[in-house]
Amino acid sequence: MNKKKYKSVLLNEAINSLNIKKSGIYIDATFGTGGHSKLILSHLGPYGKLIAIDRDPEAIEIAKKIKDKRLIIHNLCFSKLFKFIKFQKLEGKINGILLDLGMSSIQLDNPKRGFSFMKDGPLDMRMNQQKGETAKKWLTYAKKKDIEKILKKYGEEKYAKKIAKNIFYYNQLNKNDPLNSTVKLKELINKCISIKKRKKNPATKTFQAIRIYINNELEEIKKFLKDSLNILATYGRLSVISFHSLEDKLIKSFITNNSNILLNIPSKLPITENEIRKKFPKKMKKLGKVKATKNEISKNPRSRSAILRFAEKIK
Repeated sequence: MNKKKYKSVLLNEAINSLNIKKSGIYIDATFGTGGHSKLILSHLGPYGKLIAIDRDPEAIEIAKKIKDKRLIIHNLCFSKLFKFIKFQKLEGKINGILLDLGMSSIQLDNPKRGFSFMKDGPLDMRMNQQKGETAKKWLTYAKKKDIEKILKKYGEEKYAKKIAKNIFYYNQLNKNDPLNSTVKLKELINKCISIKKRKKNPATKTFQAIRIYINNELEEIKKFLKDSLNILATYGRLSVISFHSLEDKLIKSFITNNSNILLNIPSKLPITENEIRKKFPKKMKKLGKVKATKNEISKNPRSRSAILRFAEKIK
């Protein structure tokens, strides 16, 4: 694995958005390599608490190296966070939750994880390699129309039909030796699309789409967002960093819908706006959106697409 130092995107901005109270209870819902968790701990006093979770067992092993009594570590998908918090009897008592939806260096830099086509590795793409099916397995039995659907839905891939056709027929013609490596998949995609037509490698969107599907990522986010209102204390902060439009749309919509209840009320109801506000009070206060500065982008190119949105629970 590449041992280069990993830089957390929007690190200070994310921690500042949580408005940390020294004796508060906070959650880092995507521990990764621990950049955000370590900074949160540095802001907490002796009676503060940080719950750090991650679905990736490798991240949990890194978290266990932090010797701090204020830190609680658990191997968990963030979609199952509410169940864990309820078990801990902390429902409605959390002062802030941070969710960083970017891939961590332990996933991207290790060819054996299969997330990147920069180095050859097995077509795995699971966030937790102990659970679920691999990208390779899915692609060996998936129908052409299903592959196309996933590439369009999760990768917004313009050439989804052509790529899906090539993947499907490659596996059909090579049943004894199906697509099994990241470089093989990249080369197959590159034959479909001219590199001149893309600013990024033509395989980027396909890899993104397959990864999202294999890990059920968008449904995980939807469940987490819905549960966050029951997890947070009144005036607790929700801060989420997203890296592509599909994620950001979900987060933006959730915050907007819960901070402007009038958007969800039928316009022809025989009731005044003031009556609606009393009967259906807002649940959140929208606080802001932050993007990486030119300086951060120059030092850390992967921050280019990052968007931090944060809000406060008010009810």
